[in-house]
Amino acid sequence: MLIVKSIILGIIQGLTEFIPISSSAHLIIVPWLFGWTEPVLQSLTFDVSLHLGTLLALIVFFAADWVRLIGAWFKSIFQFKIGLDPDRRLAWFIVVACIPGTIVGVLLEGKIEALFHPEGAPLSTGAMIAMAVIIALLALLLFLADRLARHERPIGAMKWKDSILIGLSQALAIFPGVSRSGSTITTGLALGLQREAAARFSFLLSAPIIAGAGLKSLVDLLQSVKAGAITGTELTLFPIGFVVAALSGFLCIKFLLRYLQKHTAAVFVYYRWALAVLIAIVALVRR
Repeated sequence: MLIVKSIILGIIQGLTEFIPISSSAHLIIVPWLFGWTEPVLQSLTFDVSLHLGTLLALIVFFAADWVRLIGAWFKSIFQFKIGLDPDRRLAWFIVVACIPGTIVGVLLEGKIEALFHPEGAPLSTGAMIAMAVIIALLALLLFLADRLARHERPIGAMKWKDSILIGLSQALAIFPGVSRSGSTITTGLALGLQREAAARFSFLLSAPIIAGAGLKSLVDLLQSVKAGAITGTELTLFPIGFVVAALSGFLCIKFLLRYLQKHTAAVFVYYRWALAVLIAIVALVRR
């Protein structure tokens, strides 16, 4: 059953990292709903495997984009010129947009995580209600951005202010329930980007942040391995979580980019509202 649970959480990570419904919230909510209390499922080892899996999905799916954008970024540095080259501009938009999320993550991530999910302590009713409220509020913002803005601008029409605003919104993803993709896609839609363009920039933007957080966690994990603090079960579940998260993440990116070319984000809004109601009801009943 532990292997089955790890597969389920791997699928959830791959899906919810890119669909605007919050991966961090779902990795808390699912074990909480079903009473999964195994420490290994909440361990640093398993968390690293899931995030490295979704990072691999991003790298593989956008491989051609990364080669082009990284090359353009280095050329802009060597030539000391960005100009009107769309690849150079997009590469620097990603760099600029990463700055707010990186700063907030370094300064506040541990504090926010301890507030919502203290280590060794059960989830409180207040924390779950707060998460439900956050999930519902972001759904409202996504609904308004999706319905009211004119989604006419392709990714090539982005400006510096767009990258800054989207980057600032990404910093809000430190709160479980906001969703990194949810906050950045919502802001992109509000700024008038096409739905597919907003999602594409959101996914490209998430890669450096996931890579940075994953690298930090991987360093901590290697230190634990050297100290002999990693169990055999954790090592067994690591490749399972990694592979499942990578496969489900890859398929999710492919699906969502195609879906948003012809559909609105309404289904994600309604799902978030339904999830918020479910969390609130269960939290109050278990109180």
